[in-house]
Amino acid sequence: MAGKPTPDAVLPEITLPRLGGGEITLGKPLEGRDWQMVVVYRGKHCPICHKYVSGLEPLLSKYHEAGIDVVLVSGDPEEKARAFVDETGTSAPVAYDLSVPQMLELGLYVSDPRSPQETDRPFAEPAVFVINDKGTVHIADISNAPFSRPDLEGLLSGLKFIRDNDYPIRGTKMAA
Repeated sequence: MAGKPTPDAVLPEITLPRLGGGEITLGKPLEGRDWQMVVVYRGKHCPICHKYVSGLEPLLSKYHEAGIDVVLVSGDPEEKARAFVDETGTSAPVAYDLSVPQMLELGLYVSDPRSPQETDRPFAEPAVFVINDKGTVHIADISNAPFSRPDLEGLLSGLKFIRDNDYPIRGTKMAA
């Protein structure tokens, strides 16, 4: 079923291969943390994704201190995901091979490449999902363009506020 994940609902359970071995299930925190932030990036071909993920790296320990696991995911195959990690220097766990049907199941916008020089397959536009300790979507930020993404420092500050103040999930009503 395609459609945007509803706040306060469970993120569709999608398990993908993890760069370096094993698997990552989106929405299921790793490493003993009780929340998870899933960062969907467009792919190795995207210079804005490189900058965004490189900017996330110095904040990772602060997200972890706040109890929030952070994982990255794209539709790139393993070799492109590995090159992306090498180029960005990220230490966050990376899931790869997100298929177009899985992208649609997550409610992501999907784009076709502008040319073979850009990339060789359809790809997801950026998104950030934050899944809380109850396993439900607390924040869903889905974009249809590479230029619109949440500010990572502001998001961290907001997540700390949410957790410290038991702030409720917002935006639970939407048009049919």
